[in-house]
Amino acid sequence: MREYRLTDMEAKFADIIWASEPIKSPDLVKLCEAEFNWKKSTTYTMLKRLEGKEIFENKNGVVSALIKKDDFYAEQSKLFVEETFAGSLPRFLAAFTRRKKLSDKEIDELQRLINEHKES
Repeated sequence: MREYRLTDMEAKFADIIWASEPIKSPDLVKLCEAEFNWKKSTTYTMLKRLEGKEIFENKNGVVSALIKKDDFYAEQSKLFVEETFAGSLPRFLAAFTRRKKLSDKEIDELQRLINEHKES
């Protein structure tokens, strides 16, 4: 999978598309005008940037995702752990829980995830 990097505004724009897709490009322009006070040209410029990053496509005036939101954020999380904690999930969890104690429900959920993804 490619490394995807988005600015804060690109991420907000992407979230609008993911929440509305597939969406006709004129409808996306209206949403962005209401949400960000953007002109039509700004919306299309931003869309072209994200098309260039191969996250969305505008085909025959209909905008849709090439990568699903959950997959995108999973990749972002993986990159964060790799860059910040040398790829060590235990180091990440140790840092995360240093200031926030986990509830029994959170511990059970983590244990379930560990069991589901444990290498055999």
